[in-house]
Amino acid sequence: MKQLNEFLIPFIGLKLGKHQFEYQVSNTFFTDFGFDEFEDASVKVTVVLEKKSTFMELTFKHKGTVNVPCDLTGEFFDLPVKGKINVVVQFGEQFNNDNEELLILPHGEHQIDIKQYIYEMIVLSVPLKKVHPGIKDGTLKTPTLDKLKELSVKDQNQGKQEEENDPRWDKLKKLLTDK
Repeated sequence: MKQLNEFLIPFIGLKLGKHQFEYQVSNTFFTDFGFDEFEDASVKVTVVLEKKSTFMELTFKHKGTVNVPCDLTGEFFDLPVKGKINVVVQFGEQFNNDNEELLILPHGEHQIDIKQYIYEMIVLSVPLKKVHPGIKDGTLKTPTLDKLKELSVKDQNQGKQEEENDPRWDKLKKLLTDK
């Protein structure tokens, strides 16, 4: 994975208080992680770093679209995604990111790498089942659906009356009611 310097925040020179950073994430960001489930992506990420005397709070928000295939039809569509996560950054003896809401950086560290948090936040905001919006409202028109309608079996009994009952079955049914 390439080192993406734009996602390194040097916090050592920042004053106490809130600092905002904005990023535009495209599909190349995900290919650097080896993630190829998105055909295209356009997501705006806002990171607010609140620096306090002994720790920092990071608030990540994202909103945008990712181009994914529909799980039912295979047609690609732009799926809107949005989400938010919070991370508390503390200082300790050694690096520890086992907890998803707490990051411990070693004393003397001067910058924080946020690309992994951005990646996880966006990927986890995509639902497991991706359904094209045209399926939900019935407006999806594709060559595949047109061909399926053309080849579907026509109901041969349309307009015909139901066949009369077999008299043998009537006698059997009468046995059930003659108790």
